[in-house]
Amino acid sequence: MSAKKIVLKQGKEKPILNRHHWIFSGAIHSLPEFSDGECLPVYSFQDELLGVGYFNRKAQIIGRMLSFGSSTPQEVIRDHLAKALALRSRFIDPKKTNAYRLVNGEGDLLPGLIIDCYDDVVVMQIGTLGMSQLRSVIVKWLVDVLKPRSIYEKSLLPSRRDEGLHDEQGALFGPVPAEGIEIKENGLKFFVTILHGQKTGFFLDQREMRQQTREIATGKKVLNCFAYTGGFSVYAAAGGAVSVDSVDISASAIKLAEQNMAMNGFTDRPHRFIVADAFEFLRKEPLDYDLVILDPPAFAKKQKDVEQACRGYKDINRLAIQKMPPGSLLLTSSCSYHVDEVLFQTVVFQASVEARRVVKIIGRHHIASDHPINICHPESNYLKSMLLYIE
Repeated sequence: MSAKKIVLKQGKEKPILNRHHWIFSGAIHSLPEFSDGECLPVYSFQDELLGVGYFNRKAQIIGRMLSFGSSTPQEVIRDHLAKALALRSRFIDPKKTNAYRLVNGEGDLLPGLIIDCYDDVVVMQIGTLGMSQLRSVIVKWLVDVLKPRSIYEKSLLPSRRDEGLHDEQGALFGPVPAEGIEIKENGLKFFVTILHGQKTGFFLDQREMRQQTREIATGKKVLNCFAYTGGFSVYAAAGGAVSVDSVDISASAIKLAEQNMAMNGFTDRPHRFIVADAFEFLRKEPLDYDLVILDPPAFAKKQKDVEQACRGYKDINRLAIQKMPPGSLLLTSSCSYHVDEVLFQTVVFQASVEARRVVKIIGRHHIASDHPINICHPESNYLKSMLLYIE
């Protein structure tokens, strides 16, 4: 461990004692000379060791805690990875599901790190300079413990700009299947294109909400907007939907949605795959559906985008609520970190008022067990959903 240390201002140690990971520059009393990304011990003003974090002067969040004790960063990384795997082993049934999130950033006490597993292919996202400098430790553990066919880094995150980092992607271990890989989720099959898909290839965080869709889709006409590769659509068909329409602006995503529907044997079901802007589709088309799903990408990438994002969320929800028949269901989601659950509900309330419809919340987001939220770090709770009944 370095003899250099970070000393916090008097009274600024409380968040760290409460095991919150972030340190802002205003909380720091003294900084030694150090290289950005370096791991350093953190001390209170009273010279009490609080733990170890990595630091970057370029970032708005200057420090992120890796441990809240005296362990070295390498020890901490290996320990947290092992505990993350143990948690998934308890709740993920490999006979039904072989695609899961192994590391969910602060939720697994590993800030700046996302690791998704697609069968025997591992995909990493690194969002911070400090975590990037620990990459070799992470890769060695993954190789030794998981024994994957390949490990691919896909660090294409806007947050990296704040860290002074460029995007990075490429193979870290083994050959990455360029054509993609077939996975299974709750017994259903999906084809994931790791190299060209969004995020790490598939939106694993909506697994529980897709399962709920399967349970409520029986006998219903379903519209899936922002369908991407048709996750919700396949689940709706599996649940016995009488028809499913999938809408996405990406022709390549819609092609994969069609492929995923066929892989699961649902080609005999009435369904349409529509390449269109979801906003325009909602404006122009009659929405004679029993269940509408709105799961758009993040509208607010940064805090300054929140006002514009809220207008977007209100617009799509108002259009749907306005046109949907009485007694229909709307599953609406937001994955914008900067739009919290209270604000999102307020926006949907405003949409219902403008649509002049009575709307009732009959369900809320079901968190997937492989996307844990550290109760000491609530800021990582980015995804929220509501199931609405439209009178």
